[in-house]
This record gives sequence, C-alpha cells and structure tokens, in this order.
Amino acid sequence: MNAPTELPSLPTIADVEDAARQLRGIAVRTPVLENPLLNEKLGGRLLLKAEPLQLAGSFKFRGAYNRISRLSAAERQRGVVAYSSGNHAQGTAYAAKICGTPAVIVMPADAPEIKIANTRAYGAEVVLYDRYKEDREEIGKRYARDRGMTVVPPFNDPYIISGQGTIGLEIAVQCAERDGKPDVVVAPASGGGLIAGVSLAIKDRHPDCAVYCAEPDKFDDISRSLAAGKICSHDGSGKTFCDALMAPHPGDITYGVMSTNLAGGVTATDDEVEIAIATAFHYFKLVVEPGGAVALASILNGKIPCAKRTVVAVASGGNIDSTLFSEIIGRTKPV
Repeated sequence: MNAPTELPSLPTIADVEDAARQLRGIAVRTPVLENPLLNEKLGGRLLLKAEPLQLAGSFKFRGAYNRISRLSAAERQRGVVAYSSGNHAQGTAYAAKICGTPAVIVMPADAPEIKIANTRAYGAEVVLYDRYKEDREEIGKRYARDRGMTVVPPFNDPYIISGQGTIGLEIAVQCAERDGKPDVVVAPASGGGLIAGVSLAIKDRHPDCAVYCAEPDKFDDISRSLAAGKICSHDGSGKTFCDALMAPHPGDITYGVMSTNLAGGVTATDDEVEIAIATAFHYFKLVVEPGGAVALASILNGKIPCAKRTVVAVASGGNIDSTLFSEIIGRTKPV
C-alpha cells in the first residue's frame, strides 16, 4: 500500500491538550511504576506506565471517550459502532455507556473470552465475525449505514489519537515528579493510534527524547513503513498471541504523525513477551496482556538498551484470560 500523495489533517499537541481537558475527572491518571531491583539488573532506570489500571483495562478508553463525548445529542441517540479484537471494543463499550449511547461492537470470534464477555457486560451489542474470511470494516460500515450509527475507528482518527496522547502528557509530568526526564519512550503498536498520540506529547515536552514503537515479531508493519518511507503491510506469514497488535498496516493519519516523530520500531517474539509478562508481575505486581507487554519485552530483549539512561515503557493493557496468565506465570521466569 502506497502512502497518500497528500496526508490528511493531522492532530497536534493542542489537540492532545484539549483531550486531556475532556478526559479530566473521567479517565484514570495511571501510575508510573519503578523497581530498584530491576533497575539494578538493567543498569539504568526503567519506568512502566500502568495502563492496565485504566478504565476498561487498557489505554483504549481514553481515545474512545474523547471521540464519543464529542458527538451531538442526535448522534448519541443513534449510537456508535466499532470493530476491535478486544481492547478498543471494551473501551468503546464503556465510553458509550458513560455517554448514554448505544454501541455495536464487531469482534473476531476467536478474541479472548474475557474481552468478549466484558464488552457485553458494558452493555454493548457484540457481533462476532471470522477474522480470516470476513472484513470487519465492511461489517461496521453496514451497521453504520443501516442504523445511522457513528463509526468509532480503532486508531486512524484525530480524536482517538489525541485521547491516547494524554498518556504522553502524563508521562512527562510523572517523570518530572520523579526528578527525571525520559531518554526513550516506547509503546506497543498495531495501527499506531497509541504511539502516534504519545509521540505528539513527548516530542513537545522533551524534543530530544527518542520515541519508538514496539510490535510483535512478524507483525512489524509500522517498522516497515518507517524504514520504507511509505505505508507498508507486514507479510501476514506470522502468528502471535498478541491478539491486540495484528493490524495489517498503519492508517494514513497515524503514519503521518509517526513518520515525523518516531525514531524507529522494534519487535519482540512471543517467548520474549512471556518473559515481560512474568517480569511485570514479579517486580510490579501488574497483570499485563500479551500485546500490552511488547514494549517492556523490547527493553528486556536488549533492542531498547536501558543502561545508563531513563527508559519509559507503556504497558498498554491487562485484559488477559486468567488461565493463560496463570500458565505463563507458572512456566516463565522473570528476568
């Protein structure tokens, strides 16, 4: 897929700051965690932004609420539709509930049961599809057309990106509260909404800070896009249990932001992600899902060196089935 000749209107730091005002008193200001024993092993300072403690269990609530809360009364009455493997589904369902609007969520039938169950529990109508044979965007567009609903995209939307960017604003403030400033910030990435938004805030507050995206091995569409200077897809040949990070390519809006702000992309294998999940639990007592642990994994595997500098990793979500989590903790040693 080639990059568009002209990029669409891109969100700015002013939009992220506006989103922070919109989310104030609604979203959780999640903590930044630090462990001296882990720092000693890494030879530097690692700070972990704990978005599993966000409403609905992941960062996705921020963008979804920032988008849905801007709808008119008539749009809210007609409702919203979203498509997601799980975290955007839950974030949108809960944001819609708070805003008093109906929600239809299109989810893959093989999504983790906890994500499907939670989405229904928030009051949304869940429509399941086969991710290998059906197009979720087409299903979502059909519901939008037939019911007059507003589509809430998972990443390629200025309001979504700006909402996720409030994490970057919080990181900048929380680092200052700890008498430090970040040398590197790394966050998980799929379509790029999170890392694009975070990069807007971090590059404004700390221009010299390097910002990286972290992706599952073989699902490195953003890394490929940054290297090629145009929007690229991953080759689709891999498998991963990071179900939240399987978008085939970034959006034109997210790519427009990332191509300016990101220093590059890194990857982690599923085995490395398991070590990160075990490490987060051991040192921080934090439950992190596979996709949410990729940034931490990219530090622990050495692709983002931590020695003699301050590195911030975003743990983006904690919606993992209890059986899988207990299996990983039982078989995997932390660093």
